[in-house]
Amino acid sequence: MDNLMERIISDPKICSGKPCIKGTRIPAHIILDLLAAGENFAGIERAYPNITDKDIRACLLYASMLADEEAGVAVT
Repeated sequence: MDNLMERIISDPKICSGKPCIKGTRIPAHIILDLLAAGENFAGIERAYPNITDKDIRACLLYASMLADEEAGVAVT
């Protein structure tokens, strides 16, 4: 299985450096907002046909890692 975190990138030339799904201009927070609003993977993929289940899971992992960092837990 490939490393999910490789799917989330931050490039100052793309979306002002906000973390995005690699190869897109879709910020991770947009996908997380949709999930929080109750949207399922299939609905997100219909709205954004160029992303996959792995991309969505990468956004969730990214959010989890941020939550750990905020709590003072080192992410390795």
